[in-house]
Amino acid sequence: MTIDLYTATGTKKGSLELPASMFEANINKGLMHLALIRQQSNRRHPIAHVKHRGEIVGSTKKMFQQKGTGQARRGPIRSPLLKGGGKAFGPRNEANFIKNMPKKMRRAALFSCLSLRAKEGAIIGLEEYGDDIKTKTFMMLLKKLPVEFGRRILFVLPGRHRGLELSARNVPRVKTIFAPYLNPEDVLGSKNIIFLKDAVQVAEDTFVKEKTAEPKEVSAPKEKKIMKPKTEKAAKKPSAPKKVKA
Repeated sequence: MTIDLYTATGTKKGSLELPASMFEANINKGLMHLALIRQQSNRRHPIAHVKHRGEIVGSTKKMFQQKGTGQARRGPIRSPLLKGGGKAFGPRNEANFIKNMPKKMRRAALFSCLSLRAKEGAIIGLEEYGDDIKTKTFMMLLKKLPVEFGRRILFVLPGRHRGLELSARNVPRVKTIFAPYLNPEDVLGSKNIIFLKDAVQVAEDTFVKEKTAEPKEVSAPKEKKIMKPKTEKAAKKPSAPKKVKA
């Protein structure tokens, strides 16, 4: 699959070849949904927190005797049934929302997202960008590119690019991300995705398995050394008896 390649001035220069393993993969919407839910769930930080009956300040003494008063049975004042008591089954800030997913499934979901956006024509390429930090120049480039200004736009960078990062920082709904940090939420949530030319190769090196190495030449097996049997040790001569002094 190829995409249009543009220069830093916004003029079309040619086309850029995308790796088929990432941008022509099988589109699995169910897997994409699981990966998106996992990413959003792992980012969740619970805030709501209530105290249970063991954390309420109050006496643990039974309010009145069990029988003979004619009232309903009551325990301590910290009971969830009473005003000011603890909360039964309330939200706690130690709740764990972390979800796990195997590495192969995560990568397959990302490839599905990239393939879907490439099929929709939402991905274009940018050959290079200068080191000048000017938001005005960056805005002029956006107006010349075939993107929908005002919607979310994602720039995928091969590494640190101070000029592009700082120029895009003040533009609303524009985000820059490094190629090794591509994720389903940013890919699916952006109206247009702009890959720098070198970022495609960095993404392929990061997410696609390395090519299998060529088989090494098999050398002839080494001859095993035959261990000679150890000779029996010579028998020690009996020592002469010691002379006993009279």
